[in-house]
Amino acid sequence: MCAERKSEKAAVGSAALRKMFSGCSDFVIRSVLPGLLPGREIYVCWLDGLVDGTSVTEDVLRPVTERGRTPFPRSAERIMELMERGAVYSYSVKRREGLSDVSDDLVNGCCAVVFDGPGAALTFEVRSKTGRSVSEPTVEKSIKGAKDAFVETLRINTSLVRRKLRNPALKLTELTVGRQSATNVAVMYVKDIAKDETVEELLRRLRAIDADGLLSAAEIEESLADNPKTPFPELLHTERSDAFAMQLLNGRVGVLVDGLPIGFLAPGCLAAFMRVPEDSASHFAVSSMLLALRWAALAISLLLPGAFVAVTMYHQEMLPTKLLLSMSAAKQYVPLSAAAEAIAMLLSFELLQEAGLRLPDPVGQTASIIGALIVGQSAVEARVVSPIAVIVVALSGIAGYALPSHDLSSAIRLLRFAFVIAGAALGLFGLMTALALLIYHLASLECFGAPYLTPFTDGDGRGALRALINRPARSNRLRSPVIAGKNLRRRAGGGK
Repeated sequence: MCAERKSEKAAVGSAALRKMFSGCSDFVIRSVLPGLLPGREIYVCWLDGLVDGTSVTEDVLRPVTERGRTPFPRSAERIMELMERGAVYSYSVKRREGLSDVSDDLVNGCCAVVFDGPGAALTFEVRSKTGRSVSEPTVEKSIKGAKDAFVETLRINTSLVRRKLRNPALKLTELTVGRQSATNVAVMYVKDIAKDETVEELLRRLRAIDADGLLSAAEIEESLADNPKTPFPELLHTERSDAFAMQLLNGRVGVLVDGLPIGFLAPGCLAAFMRVPEDSASHFAVSSMLLALRWAALAISLLLPGAFVAVTMYHQEMLPTKLLLSMSAAKQYVPLSAAAEAIAMLLSFELLQEAGLRLPDPVGQTASIIGALIVGQSAVEARVVSPIAVIVVALSGIAGYALPSHDLSSAIRLLRFAFVIAGAALGLFGLMTALALLIYHLASLECFGAPYLTPFTDGDGRGALRALINRPARSNRLRSPVIAGKNLRRRAGGGK
């Protein structure tokens, strides 16, 4: 908390609140007489729009002014005691003696009853119910899973997780982050399943955030990540409450931020970014095939443009004769080199994708499809690029869309250019060198003590096998010891 807010531990009073919220047209304060009896005046204040007007009227103003509820002796302390013990109908009541505490409650949807005499206040939660209702996820489509997605209200999000994990072992710690925004953040974990070290480190990093606001996902990820400079994501994120609960049962620690319809989970690893909640809802053979297809899509999206450039420029002998003749005939009148073709097409692909995201949905989809068709066809007919280059870039882009994580897909899109440059410089030798450097970089990453390449780095072949295929539920009895804490048993019975 900043020094300015600490200095506001002054006694609470109506004049002090009016001064603090001067210039705030939504600040409402009115004086009332307890029991409608003269002689003792108190002040009721709230921020319009953050509270429910009906609740303020029925739960606070009506019982306070009702005759007989605050009888003599009507001292301020006696009235406060009666209100705390049930004279006011609100389910939540807090006694506040600091000005900053009262202001914090007001901006969080409370109504404050201020007593000038003792310099104290009582705050009652009458938060407005307005907000986006729970709906189906829009990014992570749910086929056989739950249809409730996170919203922008923190308490609704925590309740969605509570409904999935009805266990007092599910712990929730709340704190406030941001000097100006005062954003509420909730850390959720299952005791004994999550590592205590991970929970403590996550809380330490959240408390260490010294910023004006915490209003975007990037600010959370950069503040919590071990290696914020790497393009690869280090925190899992999901908009689905069931996926969030599943990861909590795997031993991860979750973070929910008020105002963001996303749940963050730590630690993250590469294999976790390749999985989707539907893997556990489908037959293990089907989900294993789809998981292997995603890994193949990762390799295609990353390596195909660079391999095309390397083979075309340096290793034509690797191509079948008929394919080589076909490519030579198509490229006979193309003025650009293979590397220039690939980079130009990749840039065009990125521009079309960015334009589709920024335009309204109906217009964006139409512009992306028509733009891709017109630009690609026109470029081929004008003999600016060869057809094979268009096919390679299109395959690479489609493979990138098959990746479940948007952040991982963005990192792969960025690295495509580096691999194309490496292939253009040294052929397949440059491509393999770039791949070796990438693997070295991934192997050096850690997230909250867990290697980024878990379970490939477990020391045996079974770890890699668990990452590449989906095992039957009956065989998947233990949690990963790298991520989970004391309780590793997922299911009764022997085996791993």
